[in-house]
Amino acid sequence: MPRKLRLVKGAAERAALVYGMRIFAHNDVAAVEDAQVRLNDGSSGRVTMHFIEGTRAQIRRQLMQSIDAFFELLGDEER
Repeated sequence: MPRKLRLVKGAAERAALVYGMRIFAHNDVAAVEDAQVRLNDGSSGRVTMHFIEGTRAQIRRQLMQSIDAFFELLGDEER
């Protein structure tokens, strides 16, 4: 049975993950550039785009490793 979510005083701060993904044919990609994000306060930030090539299984494996590494670098706020 799924657990119900409940709000806890002092719970972790909410965040938004900006992420994009698309698979192209092997030789179609000429360059990968950073994406720009406009924030509510009028400022902007950049999102680094990543390039992974290989079979779908290889891409999936590398993507999952990259996601795990990202959250390890970010730190574990919810423990």
